[in-house]
Amino acid sequence: MISLMYSDAEAAGLYNVLNPWGPSDEFYLALAMASASVLDVGCGTGTMLHRARSAGHTGRLVGIDPDRAALDVARRRSDIEWTLSTAAALTYDREFDLAVMMGHAFQCLVSDDDLRASLAAIRRALTDGGRFVFETRNPRVRAWEAWNPSNPIDIVDPAGRALRISYEVLSVDADVVTFTETTSDRDGTVLRVDRGRLRFLGVDAVARELTDAGFVVDAQHGGWCGEAIEPASREIVTVARKDG
Repeated sequence: MISLMYSDAEAAGLYNVLNPWGPSDEFYLALAMASASVLDVGCGTGTMLHRARSAGHTGRLVGIDPDRAALDVARRRSDIEWTLSTAAALTYDREFDLAVMMGHAFQCLVSDDDLRASLAAIRRALTDGGRFVFETRNPRVRAWEAWNPSNPIDIVDPAGRALRISYEVLSVDADVVTFTETTSDRDGTVLRVDRGRLRFLGVDAVARELTDAGFVVDAQHGGWCGEAIEPASREIVTVARKDG
């Protein structure tokens, strides 16, 4: 990462601007409201858990994320537990009825070792029969092909500053895409460049990893209303359950 003139705290504040509340959030919120205890893995700025508490959830809500700046935003609400951690480093033991990974956070588990350690830790955190729900982009759609500087996103940050966000793919190596996210002023002045890697696992690969980790896959959908997965479905929404 090259951080020039836009801080980690400012970048964290952009998250909700770039990811406004939508159908995916409503899907996860409904699951959270129906569960007594919820673990949000990769919670970012904590928006879903904030909404759950505001909507009257009275049980345990826990958000974990490795991004300190994002958690600082989440911690503006103090009636929820916030923990700086990766998924693989979780030490909870049979404490949650539901674990979720929203915002394609599952795709940040790039290596086999990290993916399997994370799944093991999430499974351990769940009560017997507890559910793990997440989504990942369908690799058959090849979403990364639209991630190029000719498709920038113009936004206004929480401080009122007009910005331009652009992406560029550096490599596609098997199922891992490496890319940059560039934050600029509208005049083209580069403020910040972040580098990221995402893994694009298909339907069968996702199910296989879950089964190997001790989960039962209850359902996989192509959208937020239970649609069947088609070749053109942008999402793979997976509902799994701790086996045993």
